[in-house]
Amino acid sequence: MQGWTLYRDGRTIRPGEVVGPGQRLSWPRTIGIGAQHVVAMFGATFLVPLITGFPPSTTLFFSAIGTFGFLLITGNRLPSYLGSSFAFIAPIGAVMGTHGMSTALGGILVVGVLLALVGVVVHVAGAHWIDVVMPPVVTGTIVALIGFNLAPAAWGNVSAAPVTAIVTIAAIVLITVLFRGILGRLAVLLGVLVGYAVAAWRGEIDFTKVGEADWVGLPQFTTPTFDLATLGLFIPVVLVLIAENIGHVKSVAAMTGDNYDAITGRALIADGVATTLAGAGGGSGTTTYAENIGVMAATRVYSTAAYATAATFALVLSLSPKFGEVINTVPAGVLGGAATVLYGMIGVLGARIWVQAKVDFSDPVNLTTAGIALIVGIANYTWVAGDLTFEGIALGTASALLVYHVMRAISRWRGTAVEPVRAGTPVDGD
Repeated sequence: MQGWTLYRDGRTIRPGEVVGPGQRLSWPRTIGIGAQHVVAMFGATFLVPLITGFPPSTTLFFSAIGTFGFLLITGNRLPSYLGSSFAFIAPIGAVMGTHGMSTALGGILVVGVLLALVGVVVHVAGAHWIDVVMPPVVTGTIVALIGFNLAPAAWGNVSAAPVTAIVTIAAIVLITVLFRGILGRLAVLLGVLVGYAVAAWRGEIDFTKVGEADWVGLPQFTTPTFDLATLGLFIPVVLVLIAENIGHVKSVAAMTGDNYDAITGRALIADGVATTLAGAGGGSGTTTYAENIGVMAATRVYSTAAYATAATFALVLSLSPKFGEVINTVPAGVLGGAATVLYGMIGVLGARIWVQAKVDFSDPVNLTTAGIALIVGIANYTWVAGDLTFEGIALGTASALLVYHVMRAISRWRGTAVEPVRAGTPVDGD
C-alpha cells in the first residue's frame, strides 16, 4: 500500500505530463476532481437499481465501500471507481418477479465469489489463460448479447410514457454532440435530468415519499438467499466482469504509460470482493467504470486520491434516505429513454471488442460462434432442466464458448482452419 506524493506545486499540470496514481494535486483540486468522478458514475450507477427495483441508496453505499476496498486490495496503484454493472440487469430482472430480491442477491454474491477466485488464479498463474478460454470473438459476443437481450425491458419502460422517453433520448443524443469535454461525457446523466424535468412538468412524478423521508439514516439492507435454479442466469456475468476489469487495467496502462499486468489478478479479486459484499447486504453487483476513465482522460489526473474522495462523497450521499427517495422518483419514461441508449451501447461495445481485436469474420469459426450465440441471447432461448431454468444470456454464453472451442479443435484436427483474409487478397471469382 502506498500513499500519495504532491505533484510538483499541486496546481498546474505541465504539458505532456500526467498526475500518476501515487501522486495528487492540492487537496481542494483533488476534492473537485473527486466530485467530477461522482457525477460521472452517478447516472449509470443509479440506473441499475432503478431499473431492477433495488434500493438506490444501498447500491451507492456498497459502490463506495467497494471502491475503498478496490484501492486497498490493489495497493493504491490502480485508479478505479466501482459502480453498478449493467451485466446484472437481465438476471436480476428475471429473478425479481418470481423469487424476489433476496434470491437475486444470492446470485450476485455467488458471482462475486467466483470472480474473486478467478482473480486468485490470475494472480498466481497470469492472465494469458483468459485470452485462450475467452478470445475476443467470444468476449465481444457475450457483451453484445447481454446488451441486446435487454431490449424488451427498455421498450417496457418507454411504452409507459413515450413522450418523456423520446425527449430523454433526444436530450442524450444532442448533448453528446453539442458539448465538448466533461459535459459531453455526462450526456446520459444530463439527458436524464432533462427528461426528469419534462416528466415533472407533465405530472408524472410523485414527491410524497421525498417529503416523508429523513435527511440522515442508514440504507435499507437485505440478506441474500440461494436458489440453485436461478444461478445459471447469473454465472455468465462472471465472464463479462472479467472482460471489463481486464479492459480497465489495459486502458489505464495505455493512458499512464505504466504496466499494470502484475496487479490484474488483484483487480479481479477486488471487484469480486466488492460484488460479494453488495450481494450480502442488498446492493447491485459492481464493476470498474469506463465513465470515470473519461474523466481521467479529460483531466490527465490518474490519482487514486481522487477516487478515495469520490468514494467518500458517495458514502455520505448514501446515508441520506431523502436523497434516495429523490432518486426513486425517476419515472418509467425517463428510465426507458436512458435504457434505450445504454443497452444499445452495451451491445455495440461487444462489436467494438471485435473491431479493436481485429476479429476475422471470414473465418467460419468466428462467424458461426457469434451468429449462433447472438440469436440465442437476443431471442432469449430458454431451457428447463428439472428445477433449473437457463435463459438467453446463460445459453448464449454457453453457446459462444462451446461452439468456438469445439469448432476450433475440430478444424485444427482436420486441417480445415481458414487463413485470415487480408485487404487486397483475391477471392474466387476475382
